[in-house]
Amino acid sequence: MSDQNPFEALFKQTQDMTQDWLKSVNPAMASFNPASMDKMWPTVPAEMLEAFMGKQFNPGGLDAKTRLLLTILGLTVQGAVAEAQIRLSVRHAIEAGATEQEVAETIGMAAMFGGVPAMNKAMGLAQQAIQGDEA
Repeated sequence: MSDQNPFEALFKQTQDMTQDWLKSVNPAMASFNPASMDKMWPTVPAEMLEAFMGKQFNPGGLDAKTRLLLTILGLTVQGAVAEAQIRLSVRHAIEAGATEQEVAETIGMAAMFGGVPAMNKAMGLAQQAIQGDEA
């Protein structure tokens, strides 16, 4: 009897088949890494963020900065597993007028709901985004 977990073997086989299929359909997609998706997305100017996410169509509602800080909070509470999305949201929150302190406080507050490990991971991702050395 093999020591290999049958589910692990099935998962590996599925990954290999997917990679082979991607190479045959679109060779450029074979090397695509979803974790670095945020590098492909430019930082949207503050005016556009406010127009599409802010008070443009909802004058009494939340501004773009607040919406982005809430997005960072939610992504952190979920365990900070969506790394590219956290880096992208931090970048856009800064562009929308958030300070580094506000981003840090938002992530720190998430520790109450998502735990300290999630907070630590999100803080590291936020630092990468702010310093521009995104992984």
